[in-house]
This record gives sequence, structure tokens and C-alpha cells, in this order.
Amino acid sequence: MSKRVALGCDHRGYEAKLKIIARLSELGFEAKDFGTDSTKSFDYPDAALATATSVQKGESDVGLLFCGTGNGMCITANKFHGIRAALCHDELTAEMSRRHNNANVLCLPADLVGDALMLRIVEVWLKTEFEGGRHERRVSKISEIESKQCRKD
Repeated sequence: MSKRVALGCDHRGYEAKLKIIARLSELGFEAKDFGTDSTKSFDYPDAALATATSVQKGESDVGLLFCGTGNGMCITANKFHGIRAALCHDELTAEMSRRHNNANVLCLPADLVGDALMLRIVEVWLKTEFEGGRHERRVSKISEIESKQCRKD
């Protein structure tokens, strides 16, 4: 199970992030907080940049991103080579994003999901392992597409 968790949020995800950090501490995870540190307006790409970079460089095992809908964070995080970010609204999508897609960043919609559900989503996501097998072939294809898109031919 991943132990080093990078977290980032914009102003709309700030309160949710604080609650998740507290729970991660209780569960024995190391939380690396990449901001923001208030409810003042903050641009989500800046938090996604820092969080995704930490995962990309191996400084964190996985990342959690919070914004109002989760969409902006997910779009931004998926711009990074090697990042497989998933926007999840329930436990099943969280579980499957790890089990079948080997997601390494979870994006959460702070305005759309209540605190209790969000905690369950995060806990399910963190404890779920990648199945590999036929799913490894599919994730490898995603990586091949990404590599081809990143080449400067």
C-alpha cells in the first residue's frame, strides 16, 4: 500500500483536503501538502503541477487533488508524463481506477461529494492494488500512446 501521499487543492477543495490529511495521519500515511493553504482564490493548475510532479519524480507514491468539480485538476494532472489521474465520485469508480487502470492520482469533487463519502472514496482508493494481468497490457498501451505523443520527431 502506498504510504507517501501528495495532496493539492484550490480554494474550493481546501476544507476537504484538511479533513483528508487528518484521516491520512490517523491511518499512518505521510501527507505532503502542496497547497493551497486557505480559501482565498487559487488557480488549480498550480496545485496540480506541484502534486503531479511529486508523483512523477517518485517523491510521493500517489497524489490526491481537490477542486470544486475535480475536472480541472484531472485535466491538468493528466498532462504529466506517467500520471494516470482519475476523477471519482464513489467507491466503485475509485476501486476500479486503481484495480484496472493503475491510477496514481485521485481527483475529488469537493463541491459534489459529502465528507463521509469522500473519506470512504480515499480509503478505498488507497487500499486497492493494481490487478495487473490483462489490465497491464491496456495500461502499457496508454503509456505507449503517451510516449509517442511526447516525442519531438
